[in-house]
Amino acid sequence: MTETTPFDVLIIGGGPAGLSAALNLGRSLSRVLVVDADRPRNAATLNSHGFLTRDGVPPHELRKLARQELAAYPTVEIRSRVRVVSLQRTETGFRAGIGRTAADETVEARAVLLATGLRETLPDVPNLRGFYGMSLFSCAACDAWELRDRRLALIGESADLADRARLISRWTPSLTVFTNGADVVTAPEEAELVSSGVAVLRHPIVELHGERGRLEGIRLADGAVVEVDGGFVRPEWSDALPELDGFTASIDEHGHLVTDRSGRTDVPGLYAAGDAAAPGPQQLIVAAGAGARVAAVIVHDAIGVATAH
Repeated sequence: MTETTPFDVLIIGGGPAGLSAALNLGRSLSRVLVVDADRPRNAATLNSHGFLTRDGVPPHELRKLARQELAAYPTVEIRSRVRVVSLQRTETGFRAGIGRTAADETVEARAVLLATGLRETLPDVPNLRGFYGMSLFSCAACDAWELRDRRLALIGESADLADRARLISRWTPSLTVFTNGADVVTAPEEAELVSSGVAVLRHPIVELHGERGRLEGIRLADGAVVEVDGGFVRPEWSDALPELDGFTASIDEHGHLVTDRSGRTDVPGLYAAGDAAAPGPQQLIVAAGAGARVAAVIVHDAIGVATAH
């Protein structure tokens, strides 16, 4: 590969959206480069759920299987443990600087698909990481089934915490909301939650305790200890986009790239798929479907064929 040999599509991100797009683009004879930093947001998750035919498979195993399948397509290349440091527009498409920490290589592409997902910041709770992905999760649709009917916690500091509580209470009659000292549940919201059997505790969390990743209790600053059998945490999310050099793409108030229903941003030739673009269920199968859909749109756009996608 040289700087003067452009790819048809540069895919930034090697998660389910990016790899699914690469598969479908490869099958369309497109020359594709996938750049993957190999730092997936679900790295702490032992098992993924809700992916038809792969329910319960570890996320890293899904990525491994996907890469094995992509090896059959000679026009698809994957670069691992590097990232796109900068992205510029050119007369024919885009130019990207690639490297581990700084750009030490330049590649060109006619189109770019951003499949970078989101970065998450967990609430500032001591030793939370010791339970995250094992008995504390962020996605109810992904993991609530395994925790159904247990005593569950919901830890968060975001304004939508009451909505999260209403959702999670679908799977358990015993839910306690912990705001960790943040004033994010209004008095009317608390009254509604309490009336439906959901407790709301506002004191800061001092410690989570349990063994081998299994959450058993939460100790608060007032000395109270609440026994639980697992639960959920509400992270704050932000985009994980590369540096866009000399141009911008519109982002909504939640940090997602603004796209049309086909994955096109407002920058010609720049597309997005997966969590970076679409609010909603953050499930692997949803991201993979989005990647496949956008791949079809990219092919149609490249040849100027109208599409209903």
